[in-house]
Amino acid sequence: MPTVLLVRHGRTTANAGGILAGRTAGVRLDGVGSDQADRAAERVAGVPLARVVTSPLERCRDTAQALLDHQTGTPESVTEQGITECDYGRWQGLALKDLAAEPLWSVVQTQPSAAVFPGGESLAAMQARAVEAVRRHDAEVAARHGADAVWAAVSHGDVIKSVLADALGTHLDLFQRIVVGPASISIVRYGPHRPEVVAVNTDSGDLSWLRTAAPVGDAPVGGGAGPAQPDDPGDLPPS
Repeated sequence: MPTVLLVRHGRTTANAGGILAGRTAGVRLDGVGSDQADRAAERVAGVPLARVVTSPLERCRDTAQALLDHQTGTPESVTEQGITECDYGRWQGLALKDLAAEPLWSVVQTQPSAAVFPGGESLAAMQARAVEAVRRHDAEVAARHGADAVWAAVSHGDVIKSVLADALGTHLDLFQRIVVGPASISIVRYGPHRPEVVAVNTDSGDLSWLRTAAPVGDAPVGGGAGPAQPDDPGDLPPS
């Protein structure tokens, strides 16, 4: 199956101000976030992306555009409601320091599968629709572009954490153990037997080795040899 890059948007004005933006319209990347998005795009510039899927919110669209601008080809560009931010309901727009005093805060931290935001959605519902969307696009990319294709999904911190928890086979109640920083890239491949979580929360390093990633199959006993190197026989020549 293809390789999906789970890309969190860069830092926003709300992130910097300690505000839970949620689905608030008009929240854009700040100067730091724009630089972060460009660096993420540079990391994958050497990987021909088959598709870039983005949350409809501006901060993700801006980050997705950075990815597209650094590609030499023309990937498909798709907006996907299924990977939009969690609907935090009446928590939206409030300061995190104030929300930390709410009784629900401890539920979000310790038993997120039971968390339902007032006037919004549950974290369980967020995970279900995000996982469905990612797996659906992965299957579409495989059918259209083949099993060696690489594509990107640009989304939000909690959404990506929930998708990674599913891929790891980890209960949602443990998803707060996963860290997903601004403009970080996590890598998942959905194989015939199980998903492979190749990387989590990376914010540096050239990812052009994904051009020659081996097909997903049985897990190599002992860990395997890792990604192919440019001077290995049969590899693509160095770019």
